[in-house]
Amino acid sequence: MLRLSELKLPFDHGEEALQKAVLKRLRIPADRLLGQTLVKRSVDARRRDRIQLIYSVDVQVKGEAALLRRIGNKARVRQAPDTRYRPVGQALDGFPLDADDRPVVVGAGPCGYFAALLLAQMSFRPLLLERGQAVKRRTADTFGFWRGNSPFNPESNAQFGEGGAGTFSDGKLYSQVSDPEHYGRKVLEELVACGASEEILTLHRPHIGTFKLATVVRGLRARIEALGGEVRFNSRVTRLQLTDSSAEKPFQLDGLVLADGTEIACRHLVLAPGHSARDCFEMLEQIGMQLQRKPFSVGVRIEHPQHLIDAARWGEAAGHPRLGAAEYKLVHHAENGRCVYSFCMCPGGLVVGATSEEGRVVTNGMSQHSRNERNANSGLVVALDADDLAPFERFPGDPLAGISLQRELEERAFRLGGSSYAAPAQRLEDFLAARPSTRLGAIAASYQPGVHPADLDDLLPSPIAEALREALPAFARKLKGYDHPDAVLTGVETRTSSPVRIPRDEALESLNVKGLVPAGEGAGYAGGILSAGIDGIRAAEALAIQILGTGPKPD
Repeated sequence: MLRLSELKLPFDHGEEALQKAVLKRLRIPADRLLGQTLVKRSVDARRRDRIQLIYSVDVQVKGEAALLRRIGNKARVRQAPDTRYRPVGQALDGFPLDADDRPVVVGAGPCGYFAALLLAQMSFRPLLLERGQAVKRRTADTFGFWRGNSPFNPESNAQFGEGGAGTFSDGKLYSQVSDPEHYGRKVLEELVACGASEEILTLHRPHIGTFKLATVVRGLRARIEALGGEVRFNSRVTRLQLTDSSAEKPFQLDGLVLADGTEIACRHLVLAPGHSARDCFEMLEQIGMQLQRKPFSVGVRIEHPQHLIDAARWGEAAGHPRLGAAEYKLVHHAENGRCVYSFCMCPGGLVVGATSEEGRVVTNGMSQHSRNERNANSGLVVALDADDLAPFERFPGDPLAGISLQRELEERAFRLGGSSYAAPAQRLEDFLAARPSTRLGAIAASYQPGVHPADLDDLLPSPIAEALREALPAFARKLKGYDHPDAVLTGVETRTSSPVRIPRDEALESLNVKGLVPAGEGAGYAGGILSAGIDGIRAAEALAIQILGTGPKPD
């Protein structure tokens, strides 16, 4: 099998064009081509008057070896990689013999679900504990809160529950993490097996969408249970039981205690709590686990009409079905040293309430698979530095200072929104002029549960607001119309990533607790659904090697 990359075609090409491009690249007649499989498709819109689709294709040909010798070692024609997944081991029949050998996974987000799935596929019969509710109940609680029909539930919301924070998002499935083992392919294939569209296997920037994600996570749960695993909801872990270990690792994990007092024997744990599990981080600090401060960013959500973004990106091709709703990615380095960037851009989506604590307001973006809502929205965030965190430290280097800063900003947003879970919002023109908004303009804010016109200078630290004011005109020079006077800025965006890292060693085990593998976005090792799923696979492998006492993964 050969892989051909960077096959460029006009975005409106005909059905036979791709095969003709393959034959041209290989310089062979059609009868030597035995088959072709699409690997990846992306859009090159650097020139709006010459938008192209770029393909990677795997092909079978007659005389492959001779063809490779003739073509030579060209970067755009090579042997197709083997992306099949191979497990590190397999549990023996009857596992577990002792209850404390049964692996436990905490957190049913993408990291936890893939850790549990891989452990189940290796016959380890894992127990998965999730503090929130199953996705059907969770969806009712979350949408009920957004629509004003239900009170806020701190254990069942946009952050906590089956599927994790990604369930109420755009469902993006791309990542910049290094993946030499092709674990990303394993993640995508399992998602397709659980109900996701097969197009995620080939699109350069695939997404699932909120409603489809709900179906997919139910499918993941069913696969885990069919393989002998167990999933328990409403099971918040409040304490880890530790015993003395060796000088190398002073503690040995011995068990877990749940909020209802239930004790569970456990010597092998994947801890995947998610980036908003603040009480979990506080508990880990109290029992002496090593924690570190991790960089993160804060800012606002910005909304434009989707047709404005389509026109800016696609030009006259806007609206073509092969292009869909346009996305963007923007970065600006401000004069005050801050990096401003777009984050979690949601074409044709909504801005939604994503708090996980009472009396606080947090924004996030969400899209359905169709991406057909009126507005485009994106986080517009600024990287924090040590000076921002210093006022929130209990001691130098306090690993939980970022959580204190997040809470302060979220409480400000709650008050500015009228203390009703409405969010403070401001017209872009007013924000640039540093004057409060008394009303919004032609662009309607989509945020649920609702917005209150405000002055975001009362919300954001001055270096953050200053950097945003500099970045907005710069972004408009890259994307026409981005500085539309009625564009809506809604605050506050604080959950860009975990503010805490749980350090781990080369075996992915906690530095000072034997048997515990911290993993995923909350532990500081992922940023999004795909990278969290990849880290879940790695965590499952690490736990399997712990249990089996085996060496490195076989070839």
